[in-house]
Amino acid sequence: MSELSDLGVLEAAAALRSRRVSSLELVHALQEQIDQVNGGPPSAYGSQDVINAWVRLYPELAETQAYAADRRLAAEGAEAPLLCGVPIGLKDLYAVSGLPLTASSSVLEDNVPTADCVVWERLSAAGMVLVGHTHTHEFACGGTTGQVGNPWRLECTASGSSGGSAAAVAARMVPVATGTDTAGSIRAPASICGISGIKPTTGRIPLDGVIPLGFTFDTLGPLARSVADCSAVLAAMAGGRSATVAHAMPAGSLGELPLRARGGPRPLAGCTVAVTDRFAALELDADVQRGYERAQQAVEALGARLVELPAPMPAFTLESPEFALVLVEMWSYHQALADRFERYRPQLQRTLEVAREVMSASEYASLQLRRGQYALVWERWFDEHRVDLILEPATRTVAYPRGDGYDYTDHNPLADLTLGWNVTGHPGVALPSGLGPRSGLPTGIQLIARRGREEDAVQVGIDLQAHELPPLRWPG
Repeated sequence: MSELSDLGVLEAAAALRSRRVSSLELVHALQEQIDQVNGGPPSAYGSQDVINAWVRLYPELAETQAYAADRRLAAEGAEAPLLCGVPIGLKDLYAVSGLPLTASSSVLEDNVPTADCVVWERLSAAGMVLVGHTHTHEFACGGTTGQVGNPWRLECTASGSSGGSAAAVAARMVPVATGTDTAGSIRAPASICGISGIKPTTGRIPLDGVIPLGFTFDTLGPLARSVADCSAVLAAMAGGRSATVAHAMPAGSLGELPLRARGGPRPLAGCTVAVTDRFAALELDADVQRGYERAQQAVEALGARLVELPAPMPAFTLESPEFALVLVEMWSYHQALADRFERYRPQLQRTLEVAREVMSASEYASLQLRRGQYALVWERWFDEHRVDLILEPATRTVAYPRGDGYDYTDHNPLADLTLGWNVTGHPGVALPSGLGPRSGLPTGIQLIARRGREEDAVQVGIDLQAHELPPLRWPG
């Protein structure tokens, strides 16, 4: 049964369509894997010696949906959706009608949505099977997901806020899970846990039915063990109308997302990849630097033109004024829950106390206007230098000790290289760049594309994983 838990999204889809395996068999294999590696039933707080990726599991529902997917595959054959019968985890922000939705918080312990979020409507229509809801940092407001252990080293962070999704995928408890990315919360957990993830262009996927953090920063996307697997699921998540985001340029129509690597010794010939000084003032861990250099060598080995260019602006960090916009938007949601303030964890209580007083309406409007200007600056930079992609590390560090639950910190180094692309709305693809020789822990890179051009970064990510930077396999 363990061999079935090794299947990625596209491998599982091929096995299901050929009828070599049933969706019900696959679900049972994953349930067995969860029993073996999660570290016991889902827990609100976890402990230092378990993964604890899940906030809730739905074994009976998963079996019912798997049975329905098997019948659909038998009836429709090759006409069935590609993802029919493939299991998935949803971050505990994605609403499913009739199931609890808590944002990993006791504040919403009685919350049961009466409608599906748009993303689950689409994934359910594609025949995907819901295994459970994965843990998030409380209300997605943080970078550690402190109740979740990193499968590579349990006492270390899985990053956040999509740490439960990343840990579940890395430990082969599910082939794919959804995340949200407000300041890097898909790309950082992917990097820290040694898997892949895609943050699409801001506005690509409607947020309807997803609990927000910062509604003009939030983006929805998949985490899986390969970029190709992420691509298949992103196509289904984005398969319909896009969102309207007041401050941002439209995402445009999504091009056909690739699922396969290009052949030949130089599949990246004709592609210009830039490295910049955007984060020159930030210190990189030695293992992260090593992985970054390895990735640069890989893109050149595959035929890309690698150029060093000055960035038009430095990296934003959580101390940048622009991140305070997230706090304003966060308070706009949480003020309705103010009577439950004592039920938040201490870390979030401190954050909300800041959020309610962080800036005036005029300051908020001014900063939002500047965001649009920043996006235009980068788009013109891409044009001026004829750059197709930017290559960067996804995080400054490898996984570090997660502390005791949600220890309050005034700075999260895991967001320093990702937040800027949430400010501007550019898409990013994260993938592993290897294991650090010093730490033995995963390192990761991100490929940043022009707004609306996810397919460019996805194709290069797939090519890199096929030829030079293969997906990592958790040894557990």
